[in-house]
Amino acid sequence: MIASLLMTLPEEILGAAALLLMLVAAWGGPGATRLISWTSVAVLIGAGIALIGPASHGGEAYDGLYRADAFAAFAKVLIYIASGVAILLAPNFFQRTSGDDLRPEYPVLILLSATGMGMMVSAGDLLTLYVGLELQSLAAYVLASFMRRDTRSAEAGLKYFVLGALASGILLYGISLVYGFSGTTLFSSIATAYGAGHSMGLTFGLVFVFAGLAFKISAVPFHMWTPDVYEGAPTPVTAFFASAPKVAAMAMAVRVAVEAMGPATDQWRQIVIFASLASIIFGAVAAIGQTNIKRLLAYSSINNVGFALVGLAAGTPEGVSAVLFYLSVYIIMTLGSFLVVLQMRDANGEPVETIASLAGLSRYRPGLAFAMLIFMLSLAGIPPLLGFNAKLAVFKAAVDAGLYPLAVAGFVASVIGTFYYLRVIKVMYADDPAPEFQRGNSLVEGSMITAAAVLVSPVGWLLISPLTAWSMTAAKALF
Repeated sequence: MIASLLMTLPEEILGAAALLLMLVAAWGGPGATRLISWTSVAVLIGAGIALIGPASHGGEAYDGLYRADAFAAFAKVLIYIASGVAILLAPNFFQRTSGDDLRPEYPVLILLSATGMGMMVSAGDLLTLYVGLELQSLAAYVLASFMRRDTRSAEAGLKYFVLGALASGILLYGISLVYGFSGTTLFSSIATAYGAGHSMGLTFGLVFVFAGLAFKISAVPFHMWTPDVYEGAPTPVTAFFASAPKVAAMAMAVRVAVEAMGPATDQWRQIVIFASLASIIFGAVAAIGQTNIKRLLAYSSINNVGFALVGLAAGTPEGVSAVLFYLSVYIIMTLGSFLVVLQMRDANGEPVETIASLAGLSRYRPGLAFAMLIFMLSLAGIPPLLGFNAKLAVFKAAVDAGLYPLAVAGFVASVIGTFYYLRVIKVMYADDPAPEFQRGNSLVEGSMITAAAVLVSPVGWLLISPLTAWSMTAAKALF
């Protein structure tokens, strides 16, 4: 029992801190927001430190319901970093947004969501997976509609809730089918059932489970919620949705595919290949006509999920390692892009989200424009930026697994996505200047933009070897 408690220490820290900080919020009111925010960041750091011990290599806890291994530890580090950034972004955004100040519940909801995501990536059982998923989702529904006076935010929360409930129902139905035909919800025992022979019931269960997971990672054809929610939610929340939950859902899908359904690789690979190519192509094509930068980044996230799925389709340790490496680079590029979006404010301090408003940014905010240039080119996969290495890794994994058509199709489709990234750059550097943005005064945001731009620049090549080695170690924990 003590060993199990030590392995789940990160979730215990996050859960206990969330409950205590909720009490502080109830007693302290809005005046305690800053204290709670910084305390929440410290708690996330503490949960990350807790991964150094048994939580990163302890094995199975609670009779296989929970797994503490290098794979989960890798994903949790990314989740905690993205969650911390989302908390740090919020105070300045809400302070400058008219009519809606930040409330102390915001960082608490982030902590609860991070707790659920930690359970998702460490799940060794379908029920543990589902409980963690719902804990993360319930907090996310509230975060999406956090600006109560904003109709777009309320609409985003409602859409996310309705479609999320539908996806959860699909996933739960798939889980019930898998349990009914295998007699268990443990991943290891489910793998045994899939290896024992063909079963139409287990195949249907596999399809429904992957359909539910596809919604959580916003893969085509279950992507429909993403553009509206990303546009309507407060920008710090959108940055959070585009990073931490995406990593958690992708890691969860990888664990289910490899550990629970490994013997059925030939069956789920077809689903993953379809979702991969459909997401890459649709995300690229649909983004071309967008005029809102947040909607464009929403379609960009769909496009990037498709590339990550290329690595999963390989079904090998190298493929899983490529997925983890891709996710690492993806959250840096995405958070950096949303940090720039947070700087887009008119003379009155109101948020501006149109791509046209970026016109002439290179003339009056050259540093900000150059950072956005780096993020856009990296998302497009242009060398020598780090985004190129991420795409190269997943394509190499697909080629090594013999999936030549998938690698070629993914490479060709990536050219389409380059167009809308270059369009943003063209607007910043070539169009006639639009009204200037109000200059930001947040040292935290400026520092994070600089750090993200440096990490995805050629300087980031120094991180490739250690990050690749760590991701391979994490991937081998699943096999």
